[in-house]
Amino acid sequence: MTDKARHAESKERKKEERDQVQEIPGMNLDTKYSAKKPILPEGTEKLQKEMEKAKKEFDKIKAAIVKKYPFVQAIGIIAPQAVKLLIEDELGEGIPTEELGKLQKKTHLYIVIPEDKFKEIPKLKKELISEIDKLKKDVWLYLKTPVDIWEACLDSKFELVSAIGMSYPLHDKGILEALRVAEIHKALVLQKFDKYVVSYVIAGSIVRGDTIKESDVDSFIIINDTDVKRMPRLELKERLRSMILQYISEATALAGSKKNILNVQVYLLTDFWESVKDAHPVMFTFIRDGIPLYDRGTFLPWKALLKMGRLKPSPEAIDMFMSMGDKAVKRAKQALLDILIHDIYWSITTPSQALLMLYGLPPPTPKQTASDMKKIFVDKEKMLEKKYIAILENIIQLYKDFEHEKLKEIKGAELDKMIQDTEDYLKRLQELRKQIEKRAQEKTIEQIHRDIFSLLEAISGKKTQGETIKNFENLVNVGKFTQNHLKILRDIITAKTEFRKGKLDSRKVDEARKNASILINDLIDYSQRSDMVSMEKGRMRLRYQKDGKTMNAEILHCNGISFLFEGEKIKKLTDKIEDSSMKEVSECIGHQKLSKSLEINPRVFELVRKQLGDFEIIL
Repeated sequence: MTDKARHAESKERKKEERDQVQEIPGMNLDTKYSAKKPILPEGTEKLQKEMEKAKKEFDKIKAAIVKKYPFVQAIGIIAPQAVKLLIEDELGEGIPTEELGKLQKKTHLYIVIPEDKFKEIPKLKKELISEIDKLKKDVWLYLKTPVDIWEACLDSKFELVSAIGMSYPLHDKGILEALRVAEIHKALVLQKFDKYVVSYVIAGSIVRGDTIKESDVDSFIIINDTDVKRMPRLELKERLRSMILQYISEATALAGSKKNILNVQVYLLTDFWESVKDAHPVMFTFIRDGIPLYDRGTFLPWKALLKMGRLKPSPEAIDMFMSMGDKAVKRAKQALLDILIHDIYWSITTPSQALLMLYGLPPPTPKQTASDMKKIFVDKEKMLEKKYIAILENIIQLYKDFEHEKLKEIKGAELDKMIQDTEDYLKRLQELRKQIEKRAQEKTIEQIHRDIFSLLEAISGKKTQGETIKNFENLVNVGKFTQNHLKILRDIITAKTEFRKGKLDSRKVDEARKNASILINDLIDYSQRSDMVSMEKGRMRLRYQKDGKTMNAEILHCNGISFLFEGEKIKKLTDKIEDSSMKEVSECIGHQKLSKSLEINPRVFELVRKQLGDFEIIL
C-alpha cells in the first residue's frame, strides 16, 4: 500500500469513528495539565504518582489485551490534559461541548499495533471494546500503528505526538519509552535553546518499526547559525552541543529509562545544507527516513522536495562520489600491503631473531635472519626443515621489493597464502623453541657433570666414576666436605641419567644447575687451598755470597721440576740448568698433582751449587 493510499484510508477510518461515538462504562482520571506545550519533566513526576494509583485497576485490561493479542507493541494511558488533542484529531474539531465533556471524563487508552495489522483495525477495535466492556471500565480506545504516529509528525502535530510519548505505559515493547526519552530531551533542549533549534528529528529502528527494549533512538538536532554575530559558528555548535549532550542523562532519568538509549547528533544549518547540495548519502538518508518531533519550516520542506525529486546532486558531487570508488580500491590495495609490510613481515622475522638469541647468538638484522636461520638450524643443527626457510626468505624478499618500489600491490589470494604460511611457520617455531631449550638443557647437564668430575680428578687423580665418588665420600667422612656436597654430586649424576631417558624437565635442570654451582665453588676453593699447601711444601729459601755481599734466592719444586729464582732470573733445574719464565712456572703449578710427600731430585742441589756457589737453606 502506498503512503498516499495509506493516508487516505486512515482519514476515512477517522470519519467513520466520528459518526460512531463510543459509549463504554468506566472511570475518570482528572488531572490538570496544559496540552498546548510538550509535557515538561516536573509534570511527569506528578502524573506518575497519580497513575500508579490507577495502575492496578488497569492491569486486568492490559493482561486481557496482551494475552489475546500478543503482537500489541504498546498500551499507554493518555494524560487527562492531552485528551482533547487526541479527541479532536480522531473525531475532528467542532464537537459539541456537552459531548466533548463526556469524552474527556473517560480514560483514554492508546494502543499501538504493528503496521501489518493495519487492515484489521476495525475488527480488532470491536473485539477490544468487547473485552474492556466485560471489565466495566469507562475507556475510550485509540488503536493505531507506528505509521499513524509518524504521519502526525509529518502533519506538524507535534503536541499530539508529545502526548502519546508522555502517556503512562501499561505495556511497552520499546516504542513508548523511546518516544518518551526523545520528547523529554526535546523539551529540555527547546526550553533552553528555542532561539537556535530549527529541527529535532528522530530516525533509526523506532521509525523503521522494529523497536525492541534494547533499541537505541537516533536523533538529529539542526542548529540555525545563519544569524550568528557574536561568536564563530563552530564555537556556537560546540557550546550548544556540549549542553545538549548533557541533557541526555537528565532526560533518561526523568523518563524512567534504565539505560541510555538516546544517540544525539548536532548539525549546523549551513553545514547541513552544504551536505544536502553535495548529495551526501548520510544526509539524504537522514531526510528520507527521519521523522521530526519539532520543526520550524526547515526539515519538512526538504523532505517534501526530496520526495518530489527536486533535491538533486550537483555534477561536482556526482564526480566526487564516483571517484570515491577508485579511492576505496586504492585504499584497499594499500591496506593489503600494510598487512604484509607491517604485520606479516615483523610477525615472522622478530620470533626468528628471538630463537637465534635463545640459541646463543646476537640478534641479526631482519634481512640477515633467513641466512642465519638456515646456517644454524638447517645446516649445522639439522633441527629445521628447508621449506620453512623458503617461507621466511619469500616474505623478506617481498619486503625488499616493497622498499625498492618493485612491489606496489598484492592480491588478496596471495596475501591469504602468506598468512597461512606465516601461521605454519610460527607453529613450527614453537616446536623449534622446545628443541633448542632441550638441547640447551642437555648441554647444561653435560657441562655441569664434566666440570665437577674435572675438579674431582684434579683433587684425587684420574679414576673411574665409581672410584671418584668413593674418594669424595672419604673426603666427606674426614670433614673436608659436607653430606650436602655428597647429595649434590649424586643428584647431578641422577639428573644426567634421567635427562638421557627424557624424564628431566626444565625446572629440575635449573635446580641442578643452581646446586652444582655450590659444589663447584667449594671444590675450586678446596683445590686452591691444596695447591697452596703443596706449593709451600715445595718452596725453599736460600742464602749465598756474591761479590762479598749476602744474597737471597728461592727454589720452587713442582711436578718433579725445580725452578730457581735468582733476582729477576728464573732457571729450570732438571738434569741441567735452563732459562725459564713465569709463564712456564704458572703452567707447572696449574697442572700440579696433590701429594702428601715431597720428592726432590738430589741432583737439583748440585745444580744450585753450580749456579750460586756455596749456599745454606734458611726455610
